[in-house]
Amino acid sequence: MFVGHRFRTDPDELDTLWARLPKDAERIEVVMEPTRNAWVALAAWFRRHGATVVMVPPEQSADLRDYYNKHTKTDRLDSKVLARLPLLHPEGLHREDSLGPGDELKRAVKIRSGLVHRRTACMARLDGLLEILGPAWIVALGSDMTLTALRFLARYANPVQVKRLGKARLAAFFRRSSRQAWADGRADAVIKAAATTLRLWGADGGELDFDALGADIAAEARLALTLTDEINGFDKRIGALYDKADPAGIVRSVPGAGRVCAPQILGRLGDPTRFANLAAVRSFAGLVPAADSSGQADGHRGPTKAGDCCLREALFIAAGHPRKVDPTLAVRYQRLMLAGKHHDSAVCTLAAVLLTRIAACPRAGTHYLLCDTDGRVITEAQGRAIVAERYTVPPEVRAARRKVTPTDTHDATSGTSVPRQESPRAPRHRPFRNQHEPPTAFVATLDIG
Repeated sequence: MFVGHRFRTDPDELDTLWARLPKDAERIEVVMEPTRNAWVALAAWFRRHGATVVMVPPEQSADLRDYYNKHTKTDRLDSKVLARLPLLHPEGLHREDSLGPGDELKRAVKIRSGLVHRRTACMARLDGLLEILGPAWIVALGSDMTLTALRFLARYANPVQVKRLGKARLAAFFRRSSRQAWADGRADAVIKAAATTLRLWGADGGELDFDALGADIAAEARLALTLTDEINGFDKRIGALYDKADPAGIVRSVPGAGRVCAPQILGRLGDPTRFANLAAVRSFAGLVPAADSSGQADGHRGPTKAGDCCLREALFIAAGHPRKVDPTLAVRYQRLMLAGKHHDSAVCTLAAVLLTRIAACPRAGTHYLLCDTDGRVITEAQGRAIVAERYTVPPEVRAARRKVTPTDTHDATSGTSVPRQESPRAPRHRPFRNQHEPPTAFVATLDIG
């Protein structure tokens, strides 16, 4: 037997390695750790030649490597660690029969999620640029930034150009772009917003270059339109891939897991039957609390978040709807909120429960069934009525659970509350504003001598 053999992911070198293996070996097991995406092609090659590929979490192999030599990391040491893991920790090995990041659905939903985040950031920048022109533009175009609004900003982001364009031509543009949804009323609002900007900054822009700002707004609008087109293309592709991966529509039968979340959950989760139990499914998603117990101390912290962030994102989004129609989840949400949990914390708990049920359905080959707290099967309309009647969180409780930033701190020496200093240059003593007093948008002090 040979040790320390170095090879590259090259067909010729892999053939040489395979030829050196014992011919009488009954079973060949390849132990690997997921190093970015380099392991995918190598694992597929070994599986094609009859070997069993098992994966080791990088955290476990790193801890064992530190045990052997804390301050050294080499390929030779890594190979020795991976070779010893089947003997030291066999339950930590997981057979890998999929392509991992090479799977088309898993890859597509991840790219789509990234595109959505980019478009969200682009919309935020666009909103900030429009604020420079004045708040009337957000009111005129709407805060949701529809495709018609983006097309308008990509062409006519200069208020001087809008005023020169006129109401008739602007209304005609809105009709063509929005399929008659926008017309004269929206054109009037936009022209008034442009007139307000010209009055605010001056007809020539004063210190502001309208042409330069309009070019920046147009660039962001074009980028948002391009990202929207890419997302729509991925939606069609992902829909076909999901229908192929889940022809029975089991994951999509879950309330809240619709056209977007169902493929994202299935794509990032993979085959639920590959997990030893449902607890392993929750651990894979990182939705289990971190345990902290030693001696007489026994507690739990927040979720480990050690799993797939794209999967957790889809589960968190999907968990917001079932609590409104599923009484078994609504009663849990109500209990958590009344116990003092924040809304996001309660939804994270529901996401873990929802993931367990999602994984259990394909393992059993059944669709998701809505049941009341007594176990009787109900419809979604019946579930919504039950939740509204019995498990609604009172508004005062929901308001109390909202996170409020403290405005003062406690002085342990004097036993009194002192205003919190927000920056080193801020005054140390300021008048305390009543929390019930409505905030003021702008306060200006003029010293006219």
